Amino acid sequence: MKFNFIKIFLIAGLAFISLNSFSQDLIARQAPIDKKLKAVDSLALQRQIRAEQSEYPALDLYASWSNEFVHRYKDLKVPDSYNIDLTGFCMPTTNTKVTSPYGPRWRRMHNGIDIKVYVGDSIVSAFDGKVRIVKYERSGYGKYIVIRHDNGLETVYGHLSKQLVKENQIVKAGELIGLGGNTGRSTGSHLHFETRFMGIAINPALMFNFPKQDIVADNYLFRKSGGQRNIAGSHDSEIGGEIRYHKVKSGDTLSRISKRYGVSISTLCKLNRITTKTTLRLGQVLRCS
Repeated sequence: MKFNFIKIFLIAGLAFISLNSFSQDLIARQAPIDKKLKAVDSLALQRQIRAEQSEYPALDLYASWSNEFVHRYKDLKVPDSYNIDLTGFCMPTTNTKVTSPYGPRWRRMHNGIDIKVYVGDSIVSAFDGKVRIVKYERSGYGKYIVIRHDNGLETVYGHLSKQLVKENQIVKAGELIGLGGNTGRSTGSHLHFETRFMGIAINPALMFNFPKQDIVADNYLFRKSGGQRNIAGSHDSEIGGEIRYHKVKSGDTLSRISKRYGVSISTLCKLNRITTKTTLRLGQVLRCS
């Protein structure tokens, strides 16, 4: 389904066109009679912009909407890098035990994280978004849900016992979408959770810290080359144990951090996609294992 977003609205006696790609231009073009009218018109336009963003999440990235496939896309131009906003998140489950990390497993790639949940446990949406897929796959995800979010991510929730949302439904972060289960290719009740950007799997542990029930940082910088390496299972294959993070404080250097966590400087650089010449910022979060 291709999008056609040109819409004509009549607000406060003024007719104008709303198109997501140049909504800010429209605000600038308005010439209201007084400040009150200006406030009403701008607010109405902003509401319309938000409504369009909810109806068509990440429209600037995804040119179409389909309820068919989890990660099969055509004619998508993946940017070399993209800043993914992680604020406004909600953990999909309050359970904290990771039973299987992202990475190669049983001679195949495990493109998500498995979190221990029990049949009937509440599973909620990680961000505001729109439900793209609600299906059952006997030899894979079991009962699963895919949600597209305005930050560009799509999240996948697998092995559910029950799906509580419908395709094309708009949901909020923290809204109940399903119940934990053991359906599909599963050896015990758990939640299989994936994070994908334009079809490319990203290790959820690079963004979410399930044991601490928090995000790793406010933003995640997606790099096209880094994403491809993740799919192939580069450094993420070594995260069988606990993943550790360090928040940069005054006086910290790569050398000091490497000694504290017993990891080489080259490994720190590889884990965080930086170089030895990178200037560390106060409050920056570095992955250390």
